[in-house]
Amino acid sequence: MKMNLRNTSFSAVLLGLMTIAASAQEAAGGAHKKTLIDIFIEGGWVMYPLTACSVAMVWFIVDGYMRTSASKLYPVDHVTQLRELFKKGDYVGAYAFAKSAGSPLADVVRAGVAFTPDGKTMTEEAIISEITRVNAELKGRSSYLSVIGVCTPMIGLVGTVTGMMAAFETLGTSGVGDPSKLSGAIGEVLVATGTGLAVAIPAFMSYYLLANRINKGVHDITEIVTGLFRAFPYEEIEGRKVGDEEIYASKPDWNTSSNVQS
Repeated sequence: MKMNLRNTSFSAVLLGLMTIAASAQEAAGGAHKKTLIDIFIEGGWVMYPLTACSVAMVWFIVDGYMRTSASKLYPVDHVTQLRELFKKGDYVGAYAFAKSAGSPLADVVRAGVAFTPDGKTMTEEAIISEITRVNAELKGRSSYLSVIGVCTPMIGLVGTVTGMMAAFETLGTSGVGDPSKLSGAIGEVLVATGTGLAVAIPAFMSYYLLANRINKGVHDITEIVTGLFRAFPYEEIEGRKVGDEEIYASKPDWNTSSNVQS
């Protein structure tokens, strides 16, 4: 008797497993793979700002890597030309070339040469100031990647909250009788969260990689400029006008009405 009960129970379990397997196989056969459009629609309204952020991320990455390349920061022909002019002692020509060249290296050299008549201290301060400006400009553009990396998970979280609200609303109105509506709301939650993270991770990685690339480029510019101004003859240029930078301060005119003290 006990043997029959055991056989009956085993048969029932086996039949149940076979039924579940058959149902799963039928569902797998009838299911279709979701396209990107299906996933985009399933993600809800947050997919639009996340898509805009992803496009902006790609643009800032490409633009950043192009701007921080050696050929943009300190082109070989610019380095060669400036070194030749410095060797000849043609500092007026070096200033004119640097002003028209248009590279970060040329901008730093132009600022330095323009202040050489004012002595070594002023020249070094002008060079440091221009290098700081170049560094800030490059890092300012790349910092938008950090902004995207911070904002996109928050946007995805907003989609998560709205999706969960829709899921609970569906659960409250129709219960669990219609699981397709509930799964659609849950799908919006997962897609929004996953998309936000998918945009944020490469944005942060690219931001730090670009920061290292910028630091190296600025260091290379500093080394090139330091080599150019090594043993510069400040005494022989003191008091002369090398560039066409306008000098605003002049000797005081005590005869003007604004300088007359009562």
